[in-house]
Amino acid sequence: MSGIRVHAFGDDALGEHDAVALARLVRDGQVSAPELADAAAARIRAVDPQLNAVARELFTQPRYAPGSSGALAGVPTLIKDNTDLEGVPTNHGSEAFTARPAKRDDAYTRQFLSSGMTVLGKSRLPEFGLNATTEFRTAEPTRNPWHTDYSVGASSGGSAALVAAGAVPIAHANDGGGSIRIPAACAGLVGLKPSRGRHLDGEQARHLPINMVSEGVVTRTVRDTAAFVAATEDHWRNPKLAPIGLVLGPAQRRLRVGLVLESLTRAPVDEPTRAAVERTAQLLEDAGHLVEPVELPMDDRFADDFTQYWGLLADLAVSTGRLTFDRSFDSALVDGLTAGLRAHHRRNLRRTPGALRRLRHAARDYAAMFARHELVLSPVLAHAVPRLGFLSPNVAFDQLIARLTDYVSYTPLNNIAGTPAISLPLGSSDGLPVGVHLSAAYGDERTLLEVAFGLEAAAPFARIQN
Repeated sequence: MSGIRVHAFGDDALGEHDAVALARLVRDGQVSAPELADAAAARIRAVDPQLNAVARELFTQPRYAPGSSGALAGVPTLIKDNTDLEGVPTNHGSEAFTARPAKRDDAYTRQFLSSGMTVLGKSRLPEFGLNATTEFRTAEPTRNPWHTDYSVGASSGGSAALVAAGAVPIAHANDGGGSIRIPAACAGLVGLKPSRGRHLDGEQARHLPINMVSEGVVTRTVRDTAAFVAATEDHWRNPKLAPIGLVLGPAQRRLRVGLVLESLTRAPVDEPTRAAVERTAQLLEDAGHLVEPVELPMDDRFADDFTQYWGLLADLAVSTGRLTFDRSFDSALVDGLTAGLRAHHRRNLRRTPGALRRLRHAARDYAAMFARHELVLSPVLAHAVPRLGFLSPNVAFDQLIARLTDYVSYTPLNNIAGTPAISLPLGSSDGLPVGVHLSAAYGDERTLLEVAFGLEAAAPFARIQN
């Protein structure tokens, strides 16, 4: 198909409102949750033929939150198709099996739903969330609404496409190596990866050798992300972490910000990405913060160790597929990336214990960055959004893994260390968004949100409908 820009903004119940504004309209009685659900369903029907972002639709039977409680009550949304929603299959983006309906809500699903939002379906992701683009072995890819010839990132690509296109204002996302922040960067959205332990863990995350999965949302405004974080704390809060609370704007604090442009993989940073990061550094200095170059205090083996762990996860998914996912699981039908990562892990099996040991030490090493700096500023990705096909699982594995290692060279560190980070749409390249990355010390999401509010005010985010 010829590349086009796709959005659903129009004169209906959703208008151009964000989630916070829609929730206020519901509370004030100016619009009802069913009216918003109907408007969002119509918008999704209008754009999904071009975007291919919906895994399962629930338009005729939306999942309404019980009662009218929750800070975002009545706001339409979708849940990513790797998280169980009672009565709906969870297929993890894979063509290797056909899932049966989930018997119950996942623990995190219950926390997500406590915000009061209305679920209209499940959003697409690449197989098992392993790729940085939402592309498939045989199925049509999920497309970027800013230009449909380009990737929308991954693994939360379906959610990002629908939020960026205006079909819904907010959607579920999760992040095991950048899977909230990467699609947020590609689609011009806000994507916060919380600290490890900040929320209830999903079923699979609880069994990982290193739990590197964080749950959250992608949104078009910082205040929507802040409102969601506060709402989920009302359902459950980890007593070992200081509460975030409801962040409403920037704080009047002078922060020390470390600037990182060279990644652990030494991948070259393209000019639009470098320009976006340097512009953000200037915005932070203009706001009174101190920005100075720093180096990542990490072992040079980090990238190889992460790839080995990535391969271990693929190996576990395939080896236990019939038990974990469904009896119909056929390992011959997994995509090229899953198969390649599994083979890589098995070829290097003796490296796994050492890789896991070093990765577990990464949290201690990375914490040293925040002894002198409250934040670290970097790119989200090493280069601008690629065209569809560049990261396809059908690319030869050795070439694909080299491309992925260069492209996704900043985000995985936060997952291994368990620290929070946020992607903000503060740059552009040929009409496509470029994300900028801010990281904070473990448990300090509040500072990230405060600074994000200030940056959004100083450099308002581009709008797809303009």
